[in-house]
Amino acid sequence: MIIKKKIWPEYFEKIKSGKKKFEVRMADFPINEGDTLILEEYDTKTKTYTGRSITKKAGYILKFKLDSFGQEEEIKKNGLMVIQLED
Repeated sequence: MIIKKKIWPEYFEKIKSGKKKFEVRMADFPINEGDTLILEEYDTKTKTYTGRSITKKAGYILKFKLDSFGQEEEIKKNGLMVIQLED
């Protein structure tokens, strides 16, 4: 499946440079390992697409609800953190 999503310029640049190797999204759309994700740069100031895009293949996908780990209140208080793992 091919999925298109907006991405803000600061995150687009980090993915383009190779620094950011993950994407955090609300789980409000279907996606599976192997699907193609097209990230289209979207300028939030002008509220327009810039015309630039990056195509990536979806790898491992972790979906969960706030209380999946019995910590909904702590997550609401402290937020979540995504850690990129590198060798």
